[in-house]
Amino acid sequence: MATGVVHRLARSGFRVCITEILEPLAVRREVAFCEAVFAGQKEVEGLRARRVVGKREVLQAWEEGKVPLVIDPECSIREALTPDVVVDAIMAKRNTGTRLEDAPLVIGLGPGFRAGTDVHVVIETNRGHRLGRVIEEGEAEPNTDLPGEISGYTWERVLRAPASGRFKGRKPIGDRVERGEVVAEVEGAPVDSKIAGVLRGILRDGLWVKEQMKVGDVDPRGIREHCFTISEKARAIGGGVLEAILLRYNK
Repeated sequence: MATGVVHRLARSGFRVCITEILEPLAVRREVAFCEAVFAGQKEVEGLRARRVVGKREVLQAWEEGKVPLVIDPECSIREALTPDVVVDAIMAKRNTGTRLEDAPLVIGLGPGFRAGTDVHVVIETNRGHRLGRVIEEGEAEPNTDLPGEISGYTWERVLRAPASGRFKGRKPIGDRVERGEVVAEVEGAPVDSKIAGVLRGILRDGLWVKEQMKVGDVDPRGIREHCFTISEKARAIGGGVLEAILLRYNK
């Protein structure tokens, strides 16, 4: 979701800086700028993010037309950059510390935020008629703990860790998988697909996972290209963030 927002804002001419944790747990790694944490840089649909340190390197990345990414869980770089907008795209289903005072415009994605209380604006992230809507009063739809439906499947398309331990994948993103096929393992315990489709996302090898944590995603539509492009959901959310910014600064 965060990459969809970054991509839409950067292509619209905004200077965007990403803050990340030391070990991101993104499943859809082929379309996630957080991969720059491990690889140093990551390109998604023609836009490149680069891991940097400090304000000077952030400014240099902007001059080069790249998106700077800082390993900064506390978002302390905010003090140096004094941004006009802060977007909380952690998607934790709760507010982990974002405040109205963090920037002139603070935007929260999804449930866990209340517009006017801890953020100025909330963006709806639930699939359906309200997806991407700008909420200026109130909250997004509550978390259902159920993945959005694709081709009639919800929970079946999500791969979950059978135990806690180190993760190891057996198939790369974009590969065809069959129902019941083992696509990964955690400490020797198999992770099998509940449906047939393409492996749209899977965690990096070597990451520590907790039992029942999401570790992969199978797309029943079976279209390999979808594994390497930003989803319609992420684009819609990015459009909502862009709308919220323009609403604020064009008034």
